[in-house]
Amino acid sequence: MPSPQTSITDAAQLSPQLFPLGDAAVVVQFGESISLGTHLAIQALYDHLGQQPFVGLRECVPAFTTLTVYYDPWLVSAQGQHPPYERVCDILQQRLLVAPAAPLATIATVEIPVCYGGDLGPDLAAVARHTGLTPAEVITRHTKPEYLVYMLGFAPGFPYLGGLDTRLATPRRAEPRPLVPAGAVGIAGMQTGIYSLPTPGGWQLIGRTPLRLFDPTAYPPTLLHAGQHLRFVPISEAEFNRLSHEP
Repeated sequence: MPSPQTSITDAAQLSPQLFPLGDAAVVVQFGESISLGTHLAIQALYDHLGQQPFVGLRECVPAFTTLTVYYDPWLVSAQGQHPPYERVCDILQQRLLVAPAAPLATIATVEIPVCYGGDLGPDLAAVARHTGLTPAEVITRHTKPEYLVYMLGFAPGFPYLGGLDTRLATPRRAEPRPLVPAGAVGIAGMQTGIYSLPTPGGWQLIGRTPLRLFDPTAYPPTLLHAGQHLRFVPISEAEFNRLSHEP
């Protein structure tokens, strides 16, 4: 684990690249591959900017290999005295040098109850056939790992998770569904995730959670966030129905 004195770039052994996204955002690119080191470097800069924001900073959005930094051009430019993009790049270059590397998270793992199979997991049998496992073995392998939330995307609150058992890798459905219910847990290739809103989707649905991953009236509006860890916990259909009706 990196020491507190180690910089972001030293910790991940990366040379982040900066480039514009429109006229009010800078993308910090941490290489091309998804890895724990890249994730920790992104999370470190994200946390640092959250704790020590610069004047004009609006929002930071972490992804698999990037952190996008949104800013107010007028405030950043000091009322027109400096080119805003160049000024933000200078600030970010300085922050990359001084921000401490993020340690591995020590926060409690979030448990996500899931009812697998049946009407709530209509593709469980298809995943079992593709992988050569029984449905029970698919469930066991899906619930065993502790997953890392690399990013939220696709829809508000939808988590992209790292840590799926390689035996469960299954291609997307040949024909996407026009509507996937919120809470559906799916597999697509080497990824697993949870649909946070009713949307079209082509992931193989193996179960469903009664938890609400996105609530625009709550603060924060998303149940999960990048850097969090979670574990899936199997529940019965009766338990799913009971939890679904809890406020």
